[in-house]
Amino acid sequence: MQVDVQRFHSSSDTEKPLFIPLKTEYYEAFISGDKREELRAYGPRWNEKTCRIGRAVLLSKGYGKQNRATTKVTGFKKQHGSTFGSRDRDAIKACFGTLDIEIACIEVERPKVVSNE
Repeated sequence: MQVDVQRFHSSSDTEKPLFIPLKTEYYEAFISGDKREELRAYGPRWNEKTCRIGRAVLLSKGYGKQNRATTKVTGFKKQHGSTFGSRDRDAIKACFGTLDIEIACIEVERPKVVSNE
């Protein structure tokens, strides 16, 4: 089933949903409600402007057209990698190779699944 991205646009007619591809374990954690926040390297793609509160979000298990869910941004903060708890610090170091990095913390509502395998 193909997702009709137009249906999930934010209040601005020209703004597409924020597309967040995820590893299977993280996608499933969002779907189950165990995960509400995604961490990305802060920069031009992940910042206060692109991740504004209220913006529609399309979560995807990988980059395929299957396994998609919609939600919206409910919170955003920029945080230095060294200030997280040990579990998140370990994940940040494994992903980015350092804790000396600014992280975009994107909080979302519990998503609704719009397509599955």
